[in-house]
Amino acid sequence: MAAERIGVYPGTFDPVTSGHMEVVRRSLRLVDRLVIGPAISIGKGPLFSLEERIEIIKEDIEEFPQHDRERITVVPFDGLLIHFAKKVAASVIIRGLRAVSDFEYEIQMANMNARMEPNIETIFLMASDRHQFIASSLVKDIARLGGDTSQFVSKNVFERLRRKFGKG
Repeated sequence: MAAERIGVYPGTFDPVTSGHMEVVRRSLRLVDRLVIGPAISIGKGPLFSLEERIEIIKEDIEEFPQHDRERITVVPFDGLLIHFAKKVAASVIIRGLRAVSDFEYEIQMANMNARMEPNIETIFLMASDRHQFIASSLVKDIARLGGDTSQFVSKNVFERLRRKFGKG
């Protein structure tokens, strides 16, 4: 019997977008189990707390079929991603790419991780053209300025953004 393939999908997820959820869906085709890892410390003050980000991810996953939901866990992490991947017994790190500029940074990280732990592969999933331009930072800016983010995030995230910024 083949070993279970565990993948880690790390990110800030502040907030989780439709693009993130697309990567989660596609990742489930590649691994037996997926650990979504929201980063604990993400620099200067995230919009959503760690607890909120975890809650949002779990709520968005509720939209998935049950057999997919059962294969996903959400585990926050701090420190080096490669240490976290080893801790959860992952053999794969999954990263979503929107543009060439993402790749330049991500390939450096993948090479460093491969040096530190050669048994853990990094897989890059290119965003579909529907989600290629969606970035959490842009979604937050649009929401902050009173714009409609409903086409970029789930209904759940849309409502949370509205409440956060007191719009609508």
